Amino acid sequence: MSKRNVTAQDKLAYYLLKGVNKAIRDYAMLSEGDRVAVAMSGGKDSFTLLDLLLQLRATSRAKYSLAAVHVDMLDPDGNCVRPGCAAKLRKYFETLELEHTVEPVAIDDTFDCPRCSQLRRKAIFTASARLGCNKVAFGHHADDAAQTTLLNLVFHGRVETLHPRREFFGGRFVLIRPLIYLTEREISHYSSMRDFPLQSFACPGSLASRRQLAKDIISRLEQEYPKVKINLFRAALRFVEVARFEREP
Repeated sequence: MSKRNVTAQDKLAYYLLKGVNKAIRDYAMLSEGDRVAVAMSGGKDSFTLLDLLLQLRATSRAKYSLAAVHVDMLDPDGNCVRPGCAAKLRKYFETLELEHTVEPVAIDDTFDCPRCSQLRRKAIFTASARLGCNKVAFGHHADDAAQTTLLNLVFHGRVETLHPRREFFGGRFVLIRPLIYLTEREISHYSSMRDFPLQSFACPGSLASRRQLAKDIISRLEQEYPKVKINLFRAALRFVEVARFEREP
C-alpha cells in the first residue's frame, strides 16, 4: 500500500483484508471463475463482507464475480417485517452496479430462531441458483463462531462450530465465511468509518436468546483470557477433523 494519502480507513481495510485473505487461503474459499452470492441482511457484517470482497476482487489472483441476495421477511399478513429495507439495499446495489435480487419469505405465528434460519438459508440458496452462483458468502465472524461453539457444547452436548467452508447438495453450492478470523469489534469499527447505509433490525427474541447469554459469558472470559474466541473456534474444528479421520477406513 502506498504511504501517500493513506487514510485511517485505508489502513483498517488493509488490516481486515489480511484476515480475509488468510481465511480464503486456509480454507480454499475462492477459485478461478467462481460466482459468489453475498448474503446481505443490511447489517454491519454483511456490508463489510461485500465491501471487502469487492476490494479483494481487484487484486485477487482467482478471478471471481459477485452478486447480492437479500431475504425480505414477511409477516402472516404479508407485510414486510423491515419496511423500506429492501428498497434501500436495492439502491445501494445499483450504485455499485452489482447484480442483485430480493427473495421474499413468509413467516407464520410459530416464528422461532431455528425455523427463521432454515427459511432464510433456503431462500438464499434458491436465489443464488437463479443468479448462477456456485458459492454463497455469509458474514459470520470470530464472535459468531465462538458463541456457536459454546452454545452447542453447553446446550446440545456436542462440539461443533461454524465451518469456514462447507459444501451443500453434493457440492452444488459451497458456503464460505471469509470474515471468520475478524472480530465483531473490528467489523463495527470499519462499518462506522465507511458509513454504510445500515438497516437495523431488532430480532423479537434477541435479548432473551441463548446466543446473547453465550456472548455475555465469552465477553467476561475474554477479560482474563484474550484468546478465548479463537481457542473455542480452533478446538471445535480440531475435534471435527479428528472425528472425521477416525471414521475414515
